[in-house]
Amino acid sequence: MREPWGLRVDVGLPGHVARHIVAAPTPEILRHLTGTLTVAGTWLKLCGPAQAVVPHLPPGWDVKDPEFMMTAALVREPARPAPPGYHLAVTTRAGVTAVRLLTTAGEVAARGQFAVAGATAVVDRVETGDGHRRRGLGTAVMRTIAATAAAKGARTGVLVATAQGQALYSTLGWSLHTPVTAAVLTSR
Repeated sequence: MREPWGLRVDVGLPGHVARHIVAAPTPEILRHLTGTLTVAGTWLKLCGPAQAVVPHLPPGWDVKDPEFMMTAALVREPARPAPPGYHLAVTTRAGVTAVRLLTTAGEVAARGQFAVAGATAVVDRVETGDGHRRRGLGTAVMRTIAATAAAKGARTGVLVATAQGQALYSTLGWSLHTPVTAAVLTSR
């Protein structure tokens, strides 16, 4: 949902009730948000480096590891086969497309999801299971996400990456747009 400062996403999970995404976090906006948000588990995703925003956060906000907003041009490509030993499942429900790589036993080895808003695909929850890392599964998921999103009309992809994810996405042609500082309200 659009808000005067950016976007609000009602997540509804324990420890992650809502997320406020602020593209241009000014001291005034941060004072307003931190003064009115009272529910533990509310997150701020602030587009800017920690040194620029953390001094404006009052006690009770737990700052997380640095994150990185990245973007990429999306190109329609033919589907690629899943890596040996895995099969690909792509499903769409309520506007969210999930891409999963499954083992022959049906275990989710790697996954990611996206939703298209206009000409932009917003990518989220990309992860590879512990026992399946270093096998190219993250690359396969990201390539499938990009091709599927492009086939649905998206021309640009956007995501927020961890430091580890940033390394993978950079090899796939994604570029840093801005550092992101994440903070969660733990107490009032």
